[in-house]
Amino acid sequence: MGETTNENKPLFRAEAEIDISATPQEIYSVISDLPRSGEWSPECQGGEWVTGEPATAGAVFRGENRRDPDVVAWAPVVRGVWTTYSEVVTAEPDRTFRWAMHDSAGRKQHSVWGFDIREADGSSVLVHHFRMDAATEGIVGITSEMDETQKARFFEEWGDKIAGDLAVTLERIKVVIEKQ
Repeated sequence: MGETTNENKPLFRAEAEIDISATPQEIYSVISDLPRSGEWSPECQGGEWVTGEPATAGAVFRGENRRDPDVVAWAPVVRGVWTTYSEVVTAEPDRTFRWAMHDSAGRKQHSVWGFDIREADGSSVLVHHFRMDAATEGIVGITSEMDETQKARFFEEWGDKIAGDLAVTLERIKVVIEKQ
């Protein structure tokens, strides 16, 4: 199902973590409320649950997104405003929340975003991660006209962008939660 770098290594994988002065329950109630994601995400401006019980496995979220023109400016990535659909694939209260992006036909892709929470001494550690095991419909379109050198450059720059977005997201979530 699309391009991968090899059988065991994902196309993209990134993770960041932050310590938050809150309980896992307090953190989970915020990070599983995807319509609020506009408060912390560099791209997702929010959205709404469109099917299923909100924040439970199988529920589908429609996200409204915005990307600046200078993000990997040389590559033909979506810019401006666009809509995505994603499906909750794991919802373990106070521990783990993950969602997979849908393709244009509504099928789950090998592109999963998520959060894991673990207790620490008097606080909690929030881990934000992303993994793409095979090229999504969007990545296939972006890289279809690229030669191998351009693809390698794109994957490196896009990976850096994702890693930066994860860190920014966590910093913003920390502010939202700790000021409650």
